[in-house]
Amino acid sequence: MGSKYPRSLQGCLPLWTLMLEIALILIFFFFTEYDNFSTHQEITGTHRAFFQDMTVMAALGLGFLSSSLWRCGWSNVAYNLFMLALGVQWAVLLDGFLNEPFGKMVIGLFRIRRATMSAMTVLISAGAILGKTNLVQLVLMVLMEVTAFSAMMRVNRQFLYADENESMMYVFAAYFGLTVAWCLPRPLDKSAQEKDQEAVSPSLFAMLGTLFLWMFWPSFNAALLRLPSERKNAVFNTYYALAVSAVTAISVSALTHPRGKINMVHIHNAVLAGGVAVSPLCHLISSPWVSMVLGLVAGLISIGGAKCLPGHFNLVLGIHDTCGIHYTFGLPGLLGGIAYIMRMMNYWTENPLIIYSTLLDTGKLSLSMAVGMVSGLLTGLLLKLKIWRAPPVAKYFDDQAFWEFPHLAAGF
Repeated sequence: MGSKYPRSLQGCLPLWTLMLEIALILIFFFFTEYDNFSTHQEITGTHRAFFQDMTVMAALGLGFLSSSLWRCGWSNVAYNLFMLALGVQWAVLLDGFLNEPFGKMVIGLFRIRRATMSAMTVLISAGAILGKTNLVQLVLMVLMEVTAFSAMMRVNRQFLYADENESMMYVFAAYFGLTVAWCLPRPLDKSAQEKDQEAVSPSLFAMLGTLFLWMFWPSFNAALLRLPSERKNAVFNTYYALAVSAVTAISVSALTHPRGKINMVHIHNAVLAGGVAVSPLCHLISSPWVSMVLGLVAGLISIGGAKCLPGHFNLVLGIHDTCGIHYTFGLPGLLGGIAYIMRMMNYWTENPLIIYSTLLDTGKLSLSMAVGMVSGLLTGLLLKLKIWRAPPVAKYFDDQAFWEFPHLAAGF
């Protein structure tokens, strides 16, 4: 009996991805070399620790966070690893070509950390469309989004004098993913809505991803900072913001339920909101109460978004956000960007030139959202083309369309 699931482009995918990987290997062969001047401390000390923490956060944290759907766990976790592995390679090359256009690019741990952060924008954005696309579409999304983000960061550094802390990535990634989701077929039919539900066991795995992210977020926010004092502030302030957002999420979730019960969806997302919100200014805050206030407000915003936005997005804007990236990363990211701008405005009486800096910071936040939405629209229109043979709406959120299940009948 033939399979009742569409073949999509799975037959072409292995050959295409292998050819793409061979092309990347050739580019690395001709245009890259390792940094032979790195010190032993950079390889075995703090730099390696930050790199390891970022990798754990990306592979395990974001991978398991998106695994809560009861019939789409395999795809979400495995595709997350696939996009991370491909995205890091592409981001390293783009970073080298944009910053060292002549001669061979030198690859060091700092460049790999920056590439990992660029690739993580795809993992965040994919949370809005996981379960609704095939792997071919996700490959295209990786190439498009990493290119757009790398180009945007180059513009930020060259014209808006942005530092190495890529804190606006959350705003870019969230609105990129939401715009792509808006381009995909909508609304969901009844069978897709039934599969777009969380189950107990997958929710436990998603909670495991939340715990990984919660533990390693302080290292993530400090990974691209160069001064030890800034790293210390970033780690401390991120930890306090995460702690307060966790307490806020659990308390408010129970408070908003008629019978005082806690919603696991709130815990998956809102406990992380503090780490997102404090990211732009974590290295500048000199007192813990500021980061704690940010964690409190971010937790409240995330809980409010989780309760109000899904229905409004589906009914009014026609956007289905699979993993809730809008109220996990988008709104807290906007809060952090606005808080950073307000902090800089406090110093305008001491230094009138700070107004110019404030305008630049406002431009960075606006540019992140604008580039994310425009590039997301272009990517979404590209992914919507029929040549990619995307899964039909009735087969959304279903691993059986893409994975082998030996214990099931041959027809699957």
